[in-house]
Amino acid sequence: MSEVPSGALPTGVATGVGSLPGTDIAEAVNVVFGELPEWPYLPELPGRGLGADMIGRGASLLAGLPVQWWGFRWEIADLPGIDARRAADFLERDLDALHEVNAHGPVRLTAVGPFTLAANLWRRTGGAMLADHGAVADLTSSLAEGLRGYVAAAQARMPKAELSIQLDEPSLPAALAARINTESGLDFYRRVPVEVARDRIREVADAVGVPLVVHCCAPDAPVALLQEAGARAVSIDLTSFGLDDVPRLDALGEYLDGGGLLIAGVVPPLGQERPDVDKAAADRVQALWSRLGFAPEQLARQVSVSTTCGMAGASPDYARFAMEASREAAKRLHG
Repeated sequence: MSEVPSGALPTGVATGVGSLPGTDIAEAVNVVFGELPEWPYLPELPGRGLGADMIGRGASLLAGLPVQWWGFRWEIADLPGIDARRAADFLERDLDALHEVNAHGPVRLTAVGPFTLAANLWRRTGGAMLADHGAVADLTSSLAEGLRGYVAAAQARMPKAELSIQLDEPSLPAALAARINTESGLDFYRRVPVEVARDRIREVADAVGVPLVVHCCAPDAPVALLQEAGARAVSIDLTSFGLDDVPRLDALGEYLDGGGLLIAGVVPPLGQERPDVDKAAADRVQALWSRLGFAPEQLARQVSVSTTCGMAGASPDYARFAMEASREAAKRLHG
């Protein structure tokens, strides 16, 4: 196996993947940087309302493509709507919260990926942007430019931080398999060809100027495609498939054998605080590693631990507990 340098992409540590409960971004950032000090991230707080949701936040990053909230959905507009301006204001506050922590090590930013955004952002003429591959190309270029500015703004607030950026792509597998419903709900949008998905994500990877991480909590996360597209690490839900699921295990094994880094989602994002959560999480990773036949000493050089998905629906107490469980699971695996 080839090895990947650390720095902005540490391994053998605990981290997180996205959303948290609450509405106070300064408090949320302090919690994340305190509980996950080896690889903190900028959390999202959708509980603040419209504009703090994943799609609204992502749409606010688009360069030259104004959006508005209309008819219970986000859509392209002639001018930014009031909700789009609110989303931009949320993002500015989030970036300012990073200034207060003055990080000196790895920090990960988060944003929605181009295909999940295209599946949830409507065209002026109706229907999701995913319906038009040319529109998806325009959207990707706009998002890539916006993300480049996002990274620059974060770096200006944390000059000594080593940044990476995470794209959230829960809808990508469905887009590749033509499983995303049209507006009527009676049909599906045509599938996105693998090569198109690869090229669009590669465009973002090339533009942002920092290492790219892709999070996909769907069971059929396309890890090989993401690696070919320039993702330096993938974040997936390891609890979503079994150790007898040969096709998915083979795909993940090939990815890891090629030196890919894995953020192993093994801690529940919701549930009860139990003393055995960290052990169960570590056991899950170890069982996978053994099933794939990799050397135990390689585990710490390629795998970090997180919750399976975001924790917007959790209580604040459980969110802290899940971060602590992730830390303890990482210690069990790499201590």
